[in-house]
Amino acid sequence: MFKNVLLYRIAPQSQVEWTQLEEALAKAPFMECGATQEKSLGWVAPRGEAHGPLAESVAGQWIVRCMLEAKAVPGPVLARKVKEKAERIERETGRKPGKRESRDLKDETRLDLLPMAFTKQTAVWVWMDTASRLLLLDTSSQSCADEVVTLLVESLPGLSVALLDTRTSPQAAMSHWLGAQEPPAGFSVDRECELKSADEENSVVRYARHRLDIEEVQAHIAAGKLPTRLALTWNDRVSFLLTEGLQLRKLEFLDPVFDGGKADDRGFDTDVALATGELAQLIPDLIEALGGEAQAGVAEAAAGPAPVDGSPDSAPF
Repeated sequence: MFKNVLLYRIAPQSQVEWTQLEEALAKAPFMECGATQEKSLGWVAPRGEAHGPLAESVAGQWIVRCMLEAKAVPGPVLARKVKEKAERIERETGRKPGKRESRDLKDETRLDLLPMAFTKQTAVWVWMDTASRLLLLDTSSQSCADEVVTLLVESLPGLSVALLDTRTSPQAAMSHWLGAQEPPAGFSVDRECELKSADEENSVVRYARHRLDIEEVQAHIAAGKLPTRLALTWNDRVSFLLTEGLQLRKLEFLDPVFDGGKADDRGFDTDVALATGELAQLIPDLIEALGGEAQAGVAEAAAGPAPVDGSPDSAPF
């Protein structure tokens, strides 16, 4: 279910009840792009059922899903058509279109081509952890996350969120772990990383399927190259790629998580329970490994009461 994770903290003052969620999301359902519409986004049923609920609660965890659809007109095609129109105007009038008219021609041509453009759909899982006040998005694209979060906040006026920030930057922490060969408690360093120099050359060194506990890596760190991504495994249960922007990419839940069960044997509720159950433990450990949250007391102030009976409406924000 979750392949990537972007982390947000839900503000303590946010007040959103479970009973509000379905009604609020229903005001912005996903609709496919119109003929001349470049982009569309909205909420879809997490279970994939036609006319199904737009919000699901599994063991007190709120799950919603946003669908984004975009049309793209290839740049070379657009440029060629605009050039053809400009040449036709020049032949008919004897003058070349000016800058403003050229911009208008480009907009007009894009509208002409959009009905013939192919569409691309991207679905983003959104998980709201009501106990720890965490919001997680399953995307590696910050621009995509920004759009989804904006829609979520617009759908839920009482909601306020901010990107999670830690006292120690992921880049500084990864540099220490590699240089000192001392991963944090509960984590192990795997066989993939990327190092970049901070000078004008911007040189890059990448390791894939390669041991990182070697002098060569330490030499790169000592020379000033900084990690931008590092493969880690948490408690032999979840592997992922940590980035300098505190993103978790290439998430993989390992065999101990499933106790030998097969993916085909699991349903939606089981997948959600397994993924959220593991991540709800991994994320606090990762935050601790990065020195805690940047603002003192954020975690304590943000933590709300855990659901007493596991019912969806037992844990408002």
